[in-house]
Amino acid sequence: MAEPSKSAAPEKLLAVKGMNDILPAGVPRKERLPDSALWRWFENTVQAVLARHGYQSLMTPIVEPTSLFVRGIGEATDIVEKEMYSWEDAMNGDRLTLRPEITAGIVRAMVEHNALYNGPLRVWSIGPVFRHERPQKGRYRQFHQLDVEALGFAGPDVDAELILMLRQLWQALGLKVGNGADCHVRLELNSLGQPAERAAHRAALIAYFEAHADQLDEDARRRLHSNPLRILDTKNPAMQALVEAAPKLQEHLGDESKAHLAAVCAVLDAAGLPYRINPRLVRGLDYYNLTVFEWVTEQLGSQGTVCGGGRYDGLFEQLGGKPTPAIGFGLGIERLLLLLQEIAVPVPGSGPDAYAILPDAAALPQAMVLLDALRAAGVAVQMHAGGGSFKSQFKKADASGARWALIFGGDELAQGMVAVKALRQAPCSESTGPQQTLHPVADPAAWAALLRA
Repeated sequence: MAEPSKSAAPEKLLAVKGMNDILPAGVPRKERLPDSALWRWFENTVQAVLARHGYQSLMTPIVEPTSLFVRGIGEATDIVEKEMYSWEDAMNGDRLTLRPEITAGIVRAMVEHNALYNGPLRVWSIGPVFRHERPQKGRYRQFHQLDVEALGFAGPDVDAELILMLRQLWQALGLKVGNGADCHVRLELNSLGQPAERAAHRAALIAYFEAHADQLDEDARRRLHSNPLRILDTKNPAMQALVEAAPKLQEHLGDESKAHLAAVCAVLDAAGLPYRINPRLVRGLDYYNLTVFEWVTEQLGSQGTVCGGGRYDGLFEQLGGKPTPAIGFGLGIERLLLLLQEIAVPVPGSGPDAYAILPDAAALPQAMVLLDALRAAGVAVQMHAGGGSFKSQFKKADASGARWALIFGGDELAQGMVAVKALRQAPCSESTGPQQTLHPVADPAAWAALLRA
C-alpha cells in the first residue's frame, strides 16, 4: 500500500525588498539597521526639541492622489518619472500613490482645511514614505522621514530659527556641529532668489548648456529644457568642470533677495553657527525661493546629505491655495540613525526599572497584584514568564537592563516582604557589590521611588 503523501511545508514569506523590519535590541538581523530602542530615543529627542520651539504634531495619509505629487514635486523629476508607487483604484478609477515625501501632503491638508485661517502654524510630521529605487546602504524603498514646516511666516527670522533649531537637535543627539575635522555635520546655505531672478538664471543656464551640448550626458540633455537646474547636481565626473563654469544664480539676485540672505546669515553669525555659502545648492522646482540649506556629513560616503530644507513660498498657490510663505526641512531617519551608529553615539538604556523573579509559581497571584500597584505608581516592571530555575531567571533579569530585581521568594512572602536586589550600582554609589533589601508587600508606594531612581 502506498504511503500517504506528505503535504509540502508552507513557503516562508519574506518582507518586500527594500522594506525593513525595525526590531528590538538584541534580536539578530541580516544587515546593520537601527533597532527600535535607538529609533524611539531619536523620536523622543525630536519631540522634545520641537516642543521647545512651539511646533505641533500633524499626521497626513500615506496614500494621496497621484496629481498631488505630480504638481507638488514636479513632472520632470526622477521621483515622479521613475520612483513613485502609483496605481489606479479598481473600485472607482482614482489614480493613487504611496507618498514619496510628506511636505506636499501637509500643504494639501492646510489648503483643504483652511488651517491657517487663524494665523501661521509651526507643524511637524513623522512617518513612512515610499520610493521605488535600488535599495542600498541608507536608501530603502520604504523609509521614514521627519518633516518640519513653518507655514505663513515670510521673514528671514523664521528661516534662521529653523536652522538653529536643527543645531539644537544635532547636539541633543550627540553630534558635533561645525566645519572642523572632528565635526559630524556641517551647514551649507544659499539663496534661490525670487521667481523672476530664477527665470533669468534659468535662461542663462539653458543658453550656456546649449552652447556646450557636445559635453552633456544623456541625463543632462533630457533635463536641459525641462529642469536645467538639476544638471548642476550631476555626479558625472566628466561634467564637473562644465558645471563649475556655468552661470551662477547669485549673478541674477536682486537687492531684496540679497538682504534676506544677509539677515539669515547675521543671525547665524551672532549665534556662532559656522556655515558655508554653496552657490551650487539649488532646488529644481519653481515654487522654491530665497533660503535653501543642507546639513551634510563626511561620515557616510556618497550619502552625504542628512537633512535638506528651504523656503517654498509658491507651493500653496500651486496646490490650489492662496499665496502663502512657507519654509521647512525633511530628514531621512534611517540615514541619520546610520550616522549615529557610525560614530557610536551612546543611547540611554531602554530597559525596565525592575525585573520580577518568581522562584515559586504559587507566588504568582500575590506578585501580580503587587506589580500592578507598582506600575500604577509609575515603575516599569518586566515580569518573568515561563518558569525556569532561579539562576536562569536572574540571567534574564540582568540581560533585561533593569537596575533592580524583585524576588518573590516563599520565605520573604510569608513575612509579607519582597526582596529587592540591585543589579547595577547607581553612578554615585560607593558600594563594592550588589545590595539586597526587604520591602513590605502591603506598601509598594513607599519604595516605588527607589525603583524609579
